[in-house]
Amino acid sequence: MNRRNTRVNRRVLGVTLMMVALAVNGAFAQASPQTSASPSAQAKAVGEIKSVSGETLVLSTDDGKSVSVALPDGVRVVRIPSGATDLKNATPITVQQLQPGDRVLVRGKASEEGKSLTASAVIVMKQSDVAAQQQQEREDWQKRGIGGLVSAVDPAAGTVTISVTTFGGTKKVLIQTDKKTVVRRYAASSVKFDDAKPGTLAEIHPGDQLRARGTKNADGTEFAAEEVVSGSFRNIAGTITAVNAVENSLTVMDLLSKQAVVVKVTPDSKLRKLPPMMAQRIAMRLKGQTPEGQAPAGGAAGNASMAARQGGPPQGVPGGAGGFGGGTGRGGGDLQQMLMRLPAMTVADFQKGDAVILVSTQGTDDGVTAITLVGGVEPILTAGSGSQMTLSPWSLSGGPSEAQ
Repeated sequence: MNRRNTRVNRRVLGVTLMMVALAVNGAFAQASPQTSASPSAQAKAVGEIKSVSGETLVLSTDDGKSVSVALPDGVRVVRIPSGATDLKNATPITVQQLQPGDRVLVRGKASEEGKSLTASAVIVMKQSDVAAQQQQEREDWQKRGIGGLVSAVDPAAGTVTISVTTFGGTKKVLIQTDKKTVVRRYAASSVKFDDAKPGTLAEIHPGDQLRARGTKNADGTEFAAEEVVSGSFRNIAGTITAVNAVENSLTVMDLLSKQAVVVKVTPDSKLRKLPPMMAQRIAMRLKGQTPEGQAPAGGAAGNASMAARQGGPPQGVPGGAGGFGGGTGRGGGDLQQMLMRLPAMTVADFQKGDAVILVSTQGTDDGVTAITLVGGVEPILTAGSGSQMTLSPWSLSGGPSEAQ
């Protein structure tokens, strides 16, 4: 498992560990050695083990600090399953079984300067357990996920209406929430799911993109959501006017606004290039044509245009027509998944004059941060379809499915 996925849901895991601590304070008080220290000397630290050496570990805490933790003889160390909120299924382990990358909550006596801690108890979530849970969550988002473009929101009723692309075209789906539904909102300047913050339905607006995980009814017109994540993203189609490999950025002349936009590229940004034949096929589909130049039956031109605007693939594009990243297309996957199977690119692989289509954060005056950027789209822009084709914005790591 790579380092970025190890960090996925760090905040959520930290909260889970703190819930465990609150639930078992009494148990630890009985099981841990009693000290004469004042209550103010007692401390908790949550984070990831950076290193372990003998009876000392270095903890990289979730608030960005580095804490040295002494592990004296008799310290209680227990392992809990990822996602547990109590110690019912905890199992004792030894200090020697602690490893870098493990998530831990340490309770003990803090030093006067606050840079070290003598542990009385350690609660551990093993890195392998966290990875397994994240994989299960990704698979569940694929199996029970749905996504689309928001058309209406009713916070009082707890509902959101989205447009979803299917094999038969587009349809409206009513997303129903309740008090147990987890609602998250993308941060304005972040491309990562673990930076998404708790939100409310009132923050969701028509035009936003939304994904939900839950259960749909028999005819697929209603969806009971267990979790909802939404965001407001910017889609840009244009031509590169400058490449800055040193600062890892590109300047793109937006075809719609006629303004230059500085596009920042981070390690989380996905950069790809379409093969010429694939770009030609997408361009033809967006124009409502088959590869033979004939209009497809069933009004596929409208379906292709709407699919593209929602971040799903146009009808007939290889990789399925599963709509907005929902994993519902037969044959496996959507446009985003298809793109992620292409070779990864870097800023140095692009040149002045290249045509690109990208989805980004809303950005600031200093520019935007690329989530997905695709080159090799000259046929699409030449066909006048650049404004129709937009990309799925999701870079959700341990949440909604992301092709790795």
